[in-house]
Amino acid sequence: MLVSAAVVFSSLLSCAVAGPHARLKSPKNWAKKTALMEVLAAASPPSNSTTFSPVAVAPKANIFISLTDDEAASVISFLHNQTELNLTAAADAGAWDNAIEVVDLVQPNKTDALEYLDNGGAVPDRFAVARIAFGATDEPYLQDFIVGPLPISNSSTYASLDWATTSGSAKIRNHNADEDLLTQWNLDVTATVADIILDLLNGTATGSDDDDFDIWGETLLPQGLFFKSDITGRDSSKWQLQGWLYGDVFYSTTEEFRQAWSSPDFVKYDLNLPSSWIGSDQTGDFFPGDNIAPPIAVQPNGQRFSVDEEQKYVEWMDFSFYITFTRDTGLRLFDIKYKGDRIIYELGLQEAIAHYAGLDPVQSATSYMDTFYGFGPYAFELVPGFDCPTYSHFLNATFHAAEVSTTHRNNICLFESDPGYLMQRHSSSNYLALTKNIVFTLRSVSTVGNYDYSFDYVFALDGSIETIVRASGYIQSAFYAKNNDYGYQVHDALSGSMHDHALNWKVDMDILGTENTFVKHKIVPVQVKYPWSNNTRSTMQLQRERVENEDDAKLYWPRNGADMFLVENSDQPNKYGEPRGYKIAPSRGGAGMHLTIQNSSVLLKSQGFATHGLYITKQKDTEVRASHANNDYDPGHPLIDFDAFFDSESLNQTDIVLWLNLGMHHVPHTGDLPNTVFTTAQSAFIISPHNYLLNDASRATRQMVRIDYNSSGVQLVKEFGGKMPSGMVNLTAIQPNFNNYEGDIATRKFPYDPLHPYNDTESIV
Repeated sequence: MLVSAAVVFSSLLSCAVAGPHARLKSPKNWAKKTALMEVLAAASPPSNSTTFSPVAVAPKANIFISLTDDEAASVISFLHNQTELNLTAAADAGAWDNAIEVVDLVQPNKTDALEYLDNGGAVPDRFAVARIAFGATDEPYLQDFIVGPLPISNSSTYASLDWATTSGSAKIRNHNADEDLLTQWNLDVTATVADIILDLLNGTATGSDDDDFDIWGETLLPQGLFFKSDITGRDSSKWQLQGWLYGDVFYSTTEEFRQAWSSPDFVKYDLNLPSSWIGSDQTGDFFPGDNIAPPIAVQPNGQRFSVDEEQKYVEWMDFSFYITFTRDTGLRLFDIKYKGDRIIYELGLQEAIAHYAGLDPVQSATSYMDTFYGFGPYAFELVPGFDCPTYSHFLNATFHAAEVSTTHRNNICLFESDPGYLMQRHSSSNYLALTKNIVFTLRSVSTVGNYDYSFDYVFALDGSIETIVRASGYIQSAFYAKNNDYGYQVHDALSGSMHDHALNWKVDMDILGTENTFVKHKIVPVQVKYPWSNNTRSTMQLQRERVENEDDAKLYWPRNGADMFLVENSDQPNKYGEPRGYKIAPSRGGAGMHLTIQNSSVLLKSQGFATHGLYITKQKDTEVRASHANNDYDPGHPLIDFDAFFDSESLNQTDIVLWLNLGMHHVPHTGDLPNTVFTTAQSAFIISPHNYLLNDASRATRQMVRIDYNSSGVQLVKEFGGKMPSGMVNLTAIQPNFNNYEGDIATRKFPYDPLHPYNDTESIV
C-alpha cells in the first residue's frame, strides 16, 4: 500500500520535553521519569535573605505628587495680590465677579522629569495651574494660568498657559456664566403655565420649597414636558421663550400650547411616579442560603507590598510606581517600572464622554464630558468589605477648588487578591504543576453625577498590567412616549435612554528607553505551495507592519482579533533577534470602542479622541492631555482639539504615546433598574510582555506546587516554599465598622485657615 508523501513527514524538532500527542495511547507505558522530570527534580528555589517591609522608601522624590495645602494656599494668595486680575474671594463671588475655580499641579515636562529620574539631574521646578473664571465682563470667559516656580517667592510669576493648548490660547468663552439667572428664568417661564403643569404632571415647579418637580430631570423620573428658550447674552430681559414640546408635538407659543391643552382630544401621558422601584435597598424574596455569611478573602500573614505614604510611592513584587491625584481626572500613575526598567512613564484617564440619543431635545442634545465636573472632587471615601477587601491599604487624596482644599479620606485602596483562576496549570501522566495567580490592585471610585465609575489598575506576576473601568449607578432616562427608536420601555412611563460611554486613557510607554515603534503583527490567511507538497495549502502566516507616521495612527481594533498591537524597541532585540516589547489588547467588555456618532452636533471639535479605538502620537511636552475640562464651555472652539495632534510626524523609533478608549454601548433595559450593575458595564485593556523576557516571569513566585505521581500514587509534593497558611483567623477583628465612615474634610484657602478644617462632602446631584 502506497502512502501519500504529504502525510508521512515527522517532526525533526521534537525532544524529550514535548508533551504527549492527544491521540497517543497507553500513557501508563511511558518511562516513569522523563528528561523534563529530571530537570524539575534538580531545580531548587533560590534563597532570599532580604527582609521584607511594608514601608517603602521612594528612590526619588515624587515630582508628580499633588499640590500640598500650603502650596495651594500660597498660589491663591499670590494671585489675589495681582490687582490686575480683580479677584473676588470664591466664597463671596457671584456671576459678575472674577474668581479662582481650580488650583492644581502642572506636571513637569517629561524631558526634565527623565533627566531627574534617570540621569541625576536637578529636581524640576514645580508650577501650579490656576483656572480663573472672569465674570466681570459682558463676554465672560475662563483662562488657565501657570504660576511659579513654587514655593512662591519674589521670583514667582504668572502667565497664560497657552502652550498646553492647541487653540493657541488658554482662554475660552463661557456661554453659561449666569446659572442663577437662568434658574430664575426657567421658573418664571413655568409659572406662566402653572395650571397646565399641575394638570399634566400633578405638581408644581415654581421655586418654592414645596415644589414637586425641578426643571431638569436627572435620572429615573422625566415627565416629558419641555420648553425652548433663546438665552443669548447676559441681559435676561432680552431672552425669549420659543415654544413648548409635549408628546412629540411642538407648540411655537404658550398660547398655542394652552389652546391645544384645552381641546377635548389633547392626549395626556402617564407619569413617572416615585416609589420603591427607584430605591437601591434590598427588595423581594431572599436568595436561598443568603442568610449565611459569604466567603471572604483574608491577608493571613500581613501586607506583601510596600508603600511610601509621604511620597505616594508603591512597590509590589517586580513593579514600582508613583501616584498622583488631580481635580480633573482623579488617580494617575507615573514612572511604572518592571524589574527595575521603566515600561510606562504615564498612565491615566484623560476624559469620559457619555453621549445620549433620544426623541426629546434633552436626550438628543446631551453629551457629557465629565472632566468638566472633575473626577477628583467626587472620588469619595471607600468602604472596606464592599469597595475593597477589609485588609486593604488606604490612602487619602486632596484636590483644590473654589479656594478650598478638600481631602477625601481613604479614597484610594491597594490590595492583593486571588482573581479566582490559576496563573499556570499543566497535567501529564506523571506530574501536575499549578501556580497561583495573585494580582495587585490599585482602585478608586468617582461618582460623577448619576454614574459611579470604578477604576482599577491591576498588576500581575507575569509582568502584565490591566486597566479596568466599571460603571454603576442610575441611568439617565427618557420619557417613554414615542421613544421606541432610541431605547426600550423599562417602566410604566419610562424609556431607557441609549448612550455611548467613551473613556480615554493616556498610555505613555517607554520600552527600554524612549525610542519605540508601534507595530501590527497580523495573522492573515494565505495559500502556500510548499516545495515538499504537491498541493497548495490553506494556512496562515504572521505579517509585520509598522505604523510609520501619525497620518496612519488612528486605529480600530482588528476584526476577529487578528492583529497584535505592539510597542517595541526595534533597536533592542532579545537573544533570538526578536524586538523586545509589550503587547496591548482588549481584555474585557468594550475595550477600544468609539463613539457611534462620528460628527456630533453637540461635541463638535471636542470629540477627536473618541472616533477611533486607539491612537498613536509622537510625545510632546505641549501635548499633555487629550481633552480639557473647559472644552465643555465652547466645544466648537475647544482649548484642546485632539485632531490637531496629528501632523504627519514619523513614529519610527521615537518617543510615542498611546491614547486608548474604553467604554460601553449602553441601551438600558429593565435590568438597569434601579441601578446599572458592574457585571456587564465594564471595559478593560491589558498590556503584557511580548518577547520582552526570555520566559514567563511568574515562574519566580513561590506560590506553586508540583505533584509527582505514578501508578503507585503520589511520589513527591514540591511546594517551593509557598506553604498554605495555617492557624486561626479572628473574623470579628477584621469586620469593618461602617459607623467609621467619615466623608471629606475641607480647609479654606482664602483666607487660609489650616487650623480649622471642617467636614464637607458634596456631590453633583
